[in-house]
Amino acid sequence: MQADLVGLGAALLLAGLVARGARRVGLPSVPCYMLVGILLGPGTPGPVLIENPDDLALLASLGLVLLLFHLGVEFPLDQVVGGGRRLFLAAACYIGLNISAGLLFGFALGWGAAEALVVAGALGISSSAIATKLLIELRRLANAETPVILGIIVIEDLFLAFYLALLSPVLSDSDTAGELVRDIAVSFGFLVLLFAVARWGARAVGALVGSREDELLVVLTIGLVVLVAGLAEDVGVSDAIGALMIGLVISRTRFRERVEKMVLPLRDVLATVFFVAFGLTIDVGDLGGVAVPAVIAVCLTVLTNVSAGIVGARLFGFNQRGAANVGLTVLARGEFSLILATLAIAAGLDARIGPFVALYVLLLAVIAPLLASGSRFLARVMPDRLLRSNWSYVREETISTSCTHLDQIRVTDTEAQACEACRVLGDDWVQLRLCTSCGHVGCCDDSPHQHSRRHAAEARHPVIQSAEPGEDWRFCFVDDTLVRAPMGSARRAKGSG
Repeated sequence: MQADLVGLGAALLLAGLVARGARRVGLPSVPCYMLVGILLGPGTPGPVLIENPDDLALLASLGLVLLLFHLGVEFPLDQVVGGGRRLFLAAACYIGLNISAGLLFGFALGWGAAEALVVAGALGISSSAIATKLLIELRRLANAETPVILGIIVIEDLFLAFYLALLSPVLSDSDTAGELVRDIAVSFGFLVLLFAVARWGARAVGALVGSREDELLVVLTIGLVVLVAGLAEDVGVSDAIGALMIGLVISRTRFRERVEKMVLPLRDVLATVFFVAFGLTIDVGDLGGVAVPAVIAVCLTVLTNVSAGIVGARLFGFNQRGAANVGLTVLARGEFSLILATLAIAAGLDARIGPFVALYVLLLAVIAPLLASGSRFLARVMPDRLLRSNWSYVREETISTSCTHLDQIRVTDTEAQACEACRVLGDDWVQLRLCTSCGHVGCCDDSPHQHSRRHAAEARHPVIQSAEPGEDWRFCFVDDTLVRAPMGSARRAKGSG
């Protein structure tokens, strides 16, 4: 027992130290925990802190349960419902492209149908924790595409519940088609039951676990969560579903904020145990055999994410930078991929699933933040014909919702077809810009004299609008940010040069 405590304590301490170092260079913590488990586990030459990963099975299960429970508590149901049709379409496109590509890739691997479903989920569901962290670190919370990214993440989390409900009967290896249909019906019935409790029984649940004392509130809540997760597993449904759904129930009680705050530290510790325990099960000798499939899977995920980002940009009228930000911010895979791999390992599926998902997650953990931070380079080569508007001049600019000068927009139309200041000088211009405060038309920043910018500085008129055919954007010089304008908001005149 003493040796087990020493090993567990050392593993957690090292995991925390490695994660702290990784965060300083912009890398997420989840893959660091997994990497510590791989390097210090029995499948890697060198020192071994925990000889038998099964010793951590119960703690790892609790980590998984609390991870999904906290996700349910945080789930902003009102945000999803109020997101509108376009948000659901964008999320459906993202999920559909990634899951479909993952499923086809899974079948192409030839490991089996159940394994293909696990691969589809591992490739199809992004890490909400990593994506949110990237938005904060890259200072994109005020970007116009950020609500779309958050909406996709939230709807993905909801989709996860249904996917787990579908996957659980498949992993249970039902003997006949009738038994499979029955097991799927039970899974979805359990899901519907918990949705009903969340809708109509939250007050009763709140009365059951509610207490003015924080200690009792935590004990009662965790007891209920573990009980429901265990019951879910007993009826053939994943314990993860039970935890996620009871979190959704708690989120609709008046104790939500207290529970969320108090359970968070416990979730972080036990979730770390879960990720370390997953790493302990990986034999580094198996990684070489799945290296090529993992690299192909990473390339496939980048392709499908960028495609989904373009579709989302078309739906919401974003430019190339917005499309790249949507696709690359939700590129990372993490906790959910590892959860699905853990379920596959527990069900006795192909042994290559664990190393494949581990290597896939580790590769994306490094690649995703780098690609997300360099999204402007992808925007630079993305053609205009993929989007609804002509963004060629401002394709790399960020569209922001933080501009505070929109109240100064008074002019949105012009009959001018030339930069008069350039004409007086006898020079040509590249493109024309309309001052939305007074209607002045001047040449752009690529023109020799930059009359539009000079006018903005002299007159203190911050927002300009493109006066070029087919372009429908505005730019604020003060906030140095792109501002979307309604299509056809100015009469487009052909400039010279």
